[in-house]
Amino acid sequence: MPKHINITISGRVQGVGFRRAARDQARYMGIKGYVKNLSDGSVFVEAEGDDPNLALFIQWCRQGSSYSQVEEVTVEHKSWIGFSTFETLY
Repeated sequence: MPKHINITISGRVQGVGFRRAARDQARYMGIKGYVKNLSDGSVFVEAEGDDPNLALFIQWCRQGSSYSQVEEVTVEHKSWIGFSTFETLY
């Protein structure tokens, strides 16, 4: 059954290609939603997909892109929205 989660990733995650890599990973896994930078230096993701793919995506977020240094990942379960793509927001 598809689920919707919000993920906040903190650490060295801006200016290191994290959003682009997260978008590419999400699209590869069939996850829909978006990724964006927050003003506090963290990255925010809204993601929808099947449980196994979301679990793998959360695991990827804990490692991050090649140059990122993830310190903390928080996950919140939310209500389904029905995204049709995965995009990077600016």
